[in-house]
Amino acid sequence: MAKIYALVLVMFFKILVVASAGNFNQDFDITWGDGRAKILNNAQLLTLALDKTSGSGFKSRNQYLFGKIDMQIKLVPGNSAGTVTAYYLSSLGSAHDEIDFEFLGNLSGDPYILHTNVFTQGKGNREQQFYLWFDPTKDFHTYSILWNPQSIIFAVDGTPIREFKNLESRGIPFPKNQAMWIYSSLWNADDWATRGGLVKTDWSKAPFTASYRNFNAQACIWSSGSSSCSSSPSSSSKEAWFTQSLDATGKGRMKWVQKNYMIYDYCKDTKRFPQGVPLECTVAT
Repeated sequence: MAKIYALVLVMFFKILVVASAGNFNQDFDITWGDGRAKILNNAQLLTLALDKTSGSGFKSRNQYLFGKIDMQIKLVPGNSAGTVTAYYLSSLGSAHDEIDFEFLGNLSGDPYILHTNVFTQGKGNREQQFYLWFDPTKDFHTYSILWNPQSIIFAVDGTPIREFKNLESRGIPFPKNQAMWIYSSLWNADDWATRGGLVKTDWSKAPFTASYRNFNAQACIWSSGSSSCSSSPSSSSKEAWFTQSLDATGKGRMKWVQKNYMIYDYCKDTKRFPQGVPLECTVAT
């Protein structure tokens, strides 16, 4: 009897894992690319392709207002110079909010650059860039955005790399009122993506392909002007992510990444901001 019970439990958890992997046909629409984007393997895999004629992209069917969004991505291998794989949350309009991962391709053997940004009310200019501590083209890795009323945390394979805190009390806008869709695209940006545009896309290597799997959203879905999460803070529909923040271990891991792998931080770019860096860079929290 105990063995049967254990087997049932194992099967139950396997079902949970499969369910959490998402279904690309159910969760996303391919929005452009004229057949270059494909949903494969019983909707468990999505690929984007780029050639000299066009790139490709997809968009979530749901809008989200707060959530923990995970996606496993395997980036364009080999000589990916000039290409950009973008994976981000965004609302619409000139005063939109946006939370960005962008992966800037490079020559074979040179590292990808992971570019991050946060837009609030249409204003960005909050770039932080990183090298990764692994080759992101060899296998799938998990890229996560945790967005709750307290902060936005970017993470790679569970390791936090950046935090943007809610500092509205200090007059700094924070994304909290505009629901966002999830977008991803693979496109040519050889006018700026690799060494400031000095290295161009080698079209003899096309098509370039990026792959996606295991999408998971623990999130508040926004539909018809209301959220799937109750307005009550104690509601069971709001899980741990809704109040999650970085603990001492998380802060230590983020500090390690930023010390060893950050290659650009807008908060330290005094030449770019001669009148002073943005306020969030100087506010003690």
